[in-house]
This record gives sequence, structure tokens and C-alpha cells, in this order.
Amino acid sequence: MKLARYGEPGLERPALVDTAGRMYDISDHVGDITPAVLESGLLDAVAQLDPASLPPVEGTPRIAPPIADPQKFIGIGLNYSDHAAEIGMEKPAEPVVFTKHVSCICGPDDDVILPEWSQKADWEVELGVVIGARAKNVAPEAALDHVFGYVLVNDVSERAAQLEGTGQWVKGKSFDTFGPVGPWLVTKDELPDPQAIDLELRLNGEIMQKGNTSAMFFTVAELVSYLSRHFTLLPGDIIATGTPAGVGHGRRPPRYLQEGDVMELSATALGKQRQRVVRET
Repeated sequence: MKLARYGEPGLERPALVDTAGRMYDISDHVGDITPAVLESGLLDAVAQLDPASLPPVEGTPRIAPPIADPQKFIGIGLNYSDHAAEIGMEKPAEPVVFTKHVSCICGPDDDVILPEWSQKADWEVELGVVIGARAKNVAPEAALDHVFGYVLVNDVSERAAQLEGTGQWVKGKSFDTFGPVGPWLVTKDELPDPQAIDLELRLNGEIMQKGNTSAMFFTVAELVSYLSRHFTLLPGDIIATGTPAGVGHGRRPPRYLQEGDVMELSATALGKQRQRVVRET
């Protein structure tokens, strides 16, 4: 099952997505796609609906983030062997964990807005994991039982704020619009092996990143288990699982986002994103 949300900010409605990518409104069945709805099991009934019985979404509305109001947006750094190599790092002894504040989340095709002073904004295509059932101290072999599904994430990062000052990565990761998510939330039955997902990011039509989740140091199951030992994962929480090689900061010389750039992201079964880069005014 593929789920989506559409509409302007504050007016979003839930939708079911068919195999051709067409959206059908399901607001008569669930008010919205929220953490509480994920936990309730109401979406199990939605999965049984015939899209032809639902009102189609007309026109080309804004596509919203596919989950409303997640409590946590967790990032994993240095989780791909090729990405670690491009920036001269070894495999970390354990997952590198940071937070992206949920206020950075935006729709998959919304503009990415650079802070007025930003000179080192960067791109990161990632597999996002959405938790469906509360997870605390879960074993790796049981971890995927706590996953609802998967999303495409662009972990936009301001490298100067992330790396050149003092404090935590969160400062460079959490600017408004630095967390495009979607277009779809794809249930795990449609992606039974999260370690076999192709990821790609193009900048102005040029391929910058092209990788596969098989190159992760720490698998999705290992990450969910590890995180659940440090804090409780709740329904709706999003885990951005790391990025493959090809980020701007790893290039020689480095290449960073400029006003007018266009990022296009894609992943196996998870749909596509397209963001235009603008400057804050």
C-alpha cells in the first residue's frame, strides 16, 4: 500500500496511491495519516479498499509530507561505506545519531529555502524508515516488526553550521525546509528487503548520488534495535538512515547548493522528489 497527503500547509488530506501513481481521497475513512492512526490499525482497512470506489484527487495539488506531526526525526551519519570513504572516515564503532527538528519537514516538491547567510548547503538522498509500533529494547531480529513502512528523504544540510562551529549537528540539519519527505509512505510489505533499495539524486540534471542500501554499515533492523535501546521509538517517528557517496561536501573542490539549483531524488518504489533552491529573504 502507498499512502500520501495532499493540499496546502494546514489543509492536507490523506490519499491512497494506486499502482499508476494516481491518488484517491481517503478522508472519509481516516481523518489524516497521523502517528495515532498508524498505531490504531485503521489503515489495515484502507489497504482493502478498491481505489475505484474512492473519489479521485483532481488536478495537480501540492504533495505534502506523507505523515502528519511525527514526534521524532532521527538522522544517521556515516552509514555508507562509499560515503565514509569519500570524506576520509572509517566505519564508526556504532551508529552516529543526530536529530533533525520536525519543524524542518516539508513536502517532497516544496522549495528548499537557504538561510540568507548560507554558503555551504548540501544534499543527501536517504531511505527513511517510519515506525509503526512502539519499540523499546527490541532485538535486531524483531526490529522490522516495529516498522510501518518507508519514505524518501532529502537530508539537506548546512555544512558550516553543522561542522565548523561548536555543538551538535542538529544546527546544520534543522533549518526550515531542510527535510523534504515523501511523496509516498510505502508499507513494508511492498519493500520486504530494505537493504536492496536503489537511491539517486540529480542536481540540475547531473547525477550526483547513485547508490544502494546494501552498502549500509548498519542495516535498518540494526538501526531500529540500536536506537530503541537508547530511547523509545514511537509510531510515526522517522529515521533517515544515511546517504551514499556523492554529497557536495565530499567533492574536490566541494560543491554546494546555489539559488536556482534543482534537486531531483528517486528511490526504488518510493517515488520521486523535486526541489528548487531559493534564498531566504
